[in-house]
This record gives sequence, structure tokens and C-alpha cells, in this order.
Amino acid sequence: MTKSTAALTLLGGITPEDFFATYWQKKPLLIRQAIPGFKALFSPEELFEMASRDDVESRLICYFKQHWEMKSGPIDKIPLKEKKDWTLLVQGVNLHQEKADELLRQFRFAPDARLDDLMISYAREGGGVGPHFDSYDVFLLQAHGQRRWQISAQKDLSLIEGMPLKILRNFKCEQEFILEPGDMLYLPPHYAHDGVALGECMTYSIGFRSPSYQELGEGYLQFMADTIQLPGRYADPELTVNKNPAEISTAMLEKIIAELMKISLNKEDMSIFIGEYLTEPKASVFFDSPENPLTPKKFTQAALKHGVRLSLKTQMLYQAKHIFINGESFSVGRDDKKTLSILANQRSLTPEEVAKASDDVLEAFCIWYEDGWLELSPK
Repeated sequence: MTKSTAALTLLGGITPEDFFATYWQKKPLLIRQAIPGFKALFSPEELFEMASRDDVESRLICYFKQHWEMKSGPIDKIPLKEKKDWTLLVQGVNLHQEKADELLRQFRFAPDARLDDLMISYAREGGGVGPHFDSYDVFLLQAHGQRRWQISAQKDLSLIEGMPLKILRNFKCEQEFILEPGDMLYLPPHYAHDGVALGECMTYSIGFRSPSYQELGEGYLQFMADTIQLPGRYADPELTVNKNPAEISTAMLEKIIAELMKISLNKEDMSIFIGEYLTEPKASVFFDSPENPLTPKKFTQAALKHGVRLSLKTQMLYQAKHIFINGESFSVGRDDKKTLSILANQRSLTPEEVAKASDDVLEAFCIWYEDGWLELSPK
């Protein structure tokens, strides 16, 4: 059988097809030197500066006297480096740093609709977040120092009550690994694990989005609430005397139910909802508009000369004739779909590709540029 993709060092020398067939959501995979000679993208000081910002998600986790404490960012004060048993987590680093986004995009052998973010964990000796499990797939890439990972396929996922973190009550290690810079461990959802820093260390977590069906159901109902149209108002010209005034009559109930049953669940509406839902920016994400935006005419000239690229914070997907970007959707024709799907897949367009865009698409590009969703490519 011919493989459609090449083997990746990132996956230990196997193809993405083999990885999905053998490991994805099935069993762990330890990959020694997934990125040979890998060096941390950021110094501890750069990470601390990110954690102090109010537009960056961060958490400080400390463990002392058998007690866990968690503080959400901004983190203005970092514990003394000499103090042990603490961890700093900085979420969504790829939304703010191009180097982190480039690393995250190496995992696009999985679709963008599933790829979530890159989190950096900085820890001192003994630091960690305790034995736990995640509800999503995760790659744990060692960036600096060493971390000891203990993992378990245990079915008992009961948690200790009253903790600020979800700590497993009865963690029982089945396998143990020490990861060096460049080593990586893949874990499927609900696989118990505990990582402890052996000295100063940094671990990069590449996480995958896995919304619950409850979340999706609630979101879809809210989406429908904004779009449904049920004309008319309840009426009962055939009303008769009811000897029990507090009773809801069967006739009233059936009439209302008959009208509500007219709300249809169709594939078109669901597709639009899912696309908008999956591209909706997180609550902590804010876009930066250019300080001195170009006029539409000058923007178009610059785009035709240099090309364009999506902002690090922009999520863009497509399905059939629909394009989705940052929680918004619109339908397009075949030619525009070709240009916009290239932009979504490449996250950029060359000047030659911009030149093929219609006036409507160029107008959309200018609006996205003004909103901070899209940028001119570097000169």
C-alpha cells in the first residue's frame, strides 16, 4: 500500500497514517529526539514576562505541606528560583509568539479543527501539577532540562475532592520515562500521567481540541435561538370551560408542541454552527488593529506587492461552500473558494495568489486587515 505522506522524525520515523492507525487515541508513544538538538524557544525571563501580561493566560501552581495552591494570571511575582515544587503554566503561547506558532504548525498532520494550542510549563526541582489526566490528545515535548514522566492506563480516574486542581486519588505508575530536550511523549485522552521536574525544566504541551457533546449541544441551541423564526402567537378560539383552572390542558400542550416541532435540525445549519464554533476566538483573545491603517486602495496595492498572511490569533477553516474565520461565516463561489481555501491551508498568500482574488475578496481582506485578523506579509 502506498503511503500518502512521508515518515516524520517528529513521529519517530513513522508516517502520520501509521501514527493515526496505531497510536492516536489508542496508546502512548515515546519518541526520542523527535526534534533533534531542540533548544527552548524562550528563556525563563521571557516566559515570566508573558505570564505577567493580562492578555496571556497563565497559572502558578505550588505544592507544599501536602497542599496544592493555584493562582491565575497575570502573575506579577514569581517564586524565588531556589524554592522547589512550583510550576508556571503559560497557555496559548502560539497566539503571541511567531516561533511558538511555527512549532505548533509542525503538528498539522492533524486537522486545524482539532489543533488547539501550545502551552509552556516551567518548573523548578520537584515541580509539577500532580498525577492527572487530560480529556484530549497531547504531545509533551521536552524543551529544557529533564522531566520524569510516570504514566498509567488505569481505569480508576477518581479525583481528590477539595483541590484547586484535578488530582487523581489513586495514581499507580505502570511506566516511567525521563525526557531530555528534543524527546517527546504522546498521550491519548484519559491516560493518567504525572510529570516531575528534575531540576529546572521546561516542557511544551501541544494540545488538541476536544469539545464535549454537551458544549456543542448548548452552543447549537444558542445558535438556533439567534436564527429560528416561528411566526404567529398562541391562540385558542376553541377554548372551553376547564373545571380545574390550575391544570395545563392537553389541547394547549399539543398545540404548542406542534408549533415547536417545526424547528428543523438540518445539515446546513449544523455545518455553519460547527464552523463558527470551532473558529470562535477564546474569551482571552483580543485582536490588535494597525495603529495607522492603510487606506483600502493602498492596502490592496501593498497586498499585491508583498502578499498577506493570517494573524497568529486568527483561526480559519472551510467546509463545502462555506468559509469560517474567527467565529464568522459566509458562503462563496468556486473561484473565491479556491483563493480562500489556499489562505486557510497555507495561512498566507503570495502576491501572485492575491492577484487572483476577486474584488469582493480583496475588500474582505482589507476589512480583516483593519480588524487585526490579517496582516501584510513582511517586506
